[in-house]
Amino acid sequence: MDRPATLESRLGYRFRNAALLDQALTHRSYGSPHNERLEFLGDGVLDCVIAEALYRRFPSLSEGKLTRLRADLVREEALSTLARGLDLGGHLRLGEGELASVGGARPSILADAMEAVFGAILLDGGYDAARKAVLNIYGGALAELDPARTAKDPKTRLQEYLQGAHRPLPEYRVTATHGAAHLQTFEVECIVAGLGLRATGSGTSRQRAEQQAAEALLRGLGQ
Repeated sequence: MDRPATLESRLGYRFRNAALLDQALTHRSYGSPHNERLEFLGDGVLDCVIAEALYRRFPSLSEGKLTRLRADLVREEALSTLARGLDLGGHLRLGEGELASVGGARPSILADAMEAVFGAILLDGGYDAARKAVLNIYGGALAELDPARTAKDPKTRLQEYLQGAHRPLPEYRVTATHGAAHLQTFEVECIVAGLGLRATGSGTSRQRAEQQAAEALLRGLGQ
């Protein structure tokens, strides 16, 4: 893979070991070494950096509110949105099946790759470099945070909206699973009976897929 200098510029970090960035951008469907171990590492450093940023920015917020704000910032939808802003999907290495199904646009794949990139930066340049990259990429999202607004996940927001509108609660159905038992991707449909509304989501866990489906249905409701 050619060195993606444009991506490095957007990340605000230049890799000394370009192979680490290549690995971070390699989905398991393409081959090995792929990005799943880097994703694990990046998930940990992301949680730490965002927790510290919130702790310093909002000194009067309780632990519970800080936890909810962090969860909102690191969830799949937020990560995939940031990845799209970096055009990360255009740099991913995917197997033929994922390419055929436009896997580069799938939120779960984008979110995992975003975490893997953070993990790769940690290995290549250390914690300070990873922290700088995370804060650079999250700059806008952190600046727009309103501590008076309680961060709620999409499923909770959808349930509360429907209850307030005196509508039936949503149903979630797994429509398909892909991959080996320990590396599954779930496809979930969210349905609101009586409204004729449905939306789909996918994720590396059923919970992630349900959250994504709820988010998509909220967008359909204009929420």
